[in-house]
Amino acid sequence: MRISKIERKTNETDIKLSLNIDGTGKSEISTGVGFLDHMLCLFARHARYDLNVTCVGDTYVDFHHSAEDIGICLGKAFNEALGNLKGINRYGDIILPMDEALILAAVDISGRGNLEYDVDYPTQKVGDFDLELVWEFLIAFVRNANITLHIRKMAGKNSHHIAEGVFKALARVLSAATKINPDFANEIPSTKGVL
Repeated sequence: MRISKIERKTNETDIKLSLNIDGTGKSEISTGVGFLDHMLCLFARHARYDLNVTCVGDTYVDFHHSAEDIGICLGKAFNEALGNLKGINRYGDIILPMDEALILAAVDISGRGNLEYDVDYPTQKVGDFDLELVWEFLIAFVRNANITLHIRKMAGKNSHHIAEGVFKALARVLSAATKINPDFANEIPSTKGVL
């Protein structure tokens, strides 16, 4: 099974994270950041990854360090759990509706960390969560997961729906890209022979 456990402790955060890519969508999330908990729970469910995250962070400052460091840990766990990348589909894409919001997402598990993110929000916050932290979480994730990710908002008026669409789209494209293709189960999906 493709499983990883990451522990990371800094002066700003103390994180324990476990990821099972071959899971069923179960999650136990406690980050101290309510909106991020919600996003990670639905991410796990829609990717069908089992994900456990605990984070004790300096949320009295703001949520920046927690969001970024959880992205780092999830990216490291994702990269480690995928192992040698044999047999994966490698690519995934979706146009995902979330009520009035419409999100395009595409991923390449390329071995190269890159984020192209074209998402604007009508408000700066959802509750007490700064929406600029979605980008901070994602850039930390892709850099440590070594993936190329494109996310674009095609429509949307409600900031909560837009952010939720981003996380659901991320989950769905990663799920598609990490599935094992039985026709290529023992091959690296690259003409170079490595990713």
